[in-house]
Amino acid sequence: MFFLYTVYAGILGVLLVAGIVEQRRHLRTLRSIPDRILVNGIRGKSSVTRLCAGALRGGGLTVVAKTTGTAARFIHPDATEEPVYRKFDIANVVEQIGIVRRAAAARPDVLVMECMAVMPALQEVNQTKLIQSTIGVLSNVREDHLQEMGPTLEDVARSLSRSMPVGGVCVTAERELLHVLQEEADKRSCHLIAVDPEDVTDEEMDGFAYHSFKENVAISLEVARLVGVPRELALKGMWQAPPDPGVLTVESYRFGAKTLRFANVFAANDPRSTVMNVQQLIERGKIQSPVFTLINCRPDRVERNGQMGEIVPELLTDKLFVIGHPSRSALAKVPAGWRGEAFDLGGANRPVEEILKAIADQIDDEASLIAIGNIHGQGELLLHHLEQAVERC
Repeated sequence: MFFLYTVYAGILGVLLVAGIVEQRRHLRTLRSIPDRILVNGIRGKSSVTRLCAGALRGGGLTVVAKTTGTAARFIHPDATEEPVYRKFDIANVVEQIGIVRRAAAARPDVLVMECMAVMPALQEVNQTKLIQSTIGVLSNVREDHLQEMGPTLEDVARSLSRSMPVGGVCVTAERELLHVLQEEADKRSCHLIAVDPEDVTDEEMDGFAYHSFKENVAISLEVARLVGVPRELALKGMWQAPPDPGVLTVESYRFGAKTLRFANVFAANDPRSTVMNVQQLIERGKIQSPVFTLINCRPDRVERNGQMGEIVPELLTDKLFVIGHPSRSALAKVPAGWRGEAFDLGGANRPVEEILKAIADQIDDEASLIAIGNIHGQGELLLHHLEQAVERC
């Protein structure tokens, strides 16, 4: 028995020494990268990560970036990218160690990393142990991941704040809960900078070939300023940066003599961000009346399905189409005062060809369709079919 205890203690000792050696090696690797930026928040993290990387490249810096959004990507200094390999397709914050080591091999001036942790404790570990950012970003606070970070929005704000760099700088576009973020920043001796989206002009936004948001651009411009990149160079770099695969897009498709403007708003996911995205599309003339809305439901997101149903009147929707399962979870939450028509096209195995035909049948000449909810399941299949099998205008 004593022998077994000795062997057990020996194994623990070896593991402890190995862990210490690995930690010291990782810290040396981190310190070889002068500026490290950690992007956190509820919405827009992947877009901000790409915009920050583009802005800094515009200033002639060597930049490596990594996103974890719709599709995790490792972005090289020349802006080319490749998927992040994950064993068994399972994400784990420990992968950040390998990413940092790989990034350091390029001898970058800056590393821009999207926070991949949801649990508050892991968000703190991601900052204090894995990235040790010199500049933090907290894009916004939205109603999502309430089980892990909630139950209230203030709780979410405090949870996200655990990724702020102690004694460092953090940039945010959040306004409503800015006072909470300021309290948390003060606890960490962190200088919190709140950007104003209106400082970004419409002319500057016109430089983007895809739909972007002033909040994200304002954050990225401030990060570039902190690193020493002039505004003009930062903007040019952002305009040239490849967008995230989940970026908001509007494409026009032809169904016989009919035209459908399809707005992919799946990536917004939470109700407030969804409404904000759609309002901006309407204001910029990207979508026009009549407006149809499509909600994709998932059985493991019943509450979220209902939240999407609740915001239908705010989307100025004339007709509502619900797909996926259970469709009733969204339809039951549509406010009684809404005067549009609703079509239940639900059923997890219903062919997307049938879904699109049912929608096209409701178009007189042309219409705009806003796709919201969660992209997984029939949402992905619908997007793939539109891309591969439907004629674009």
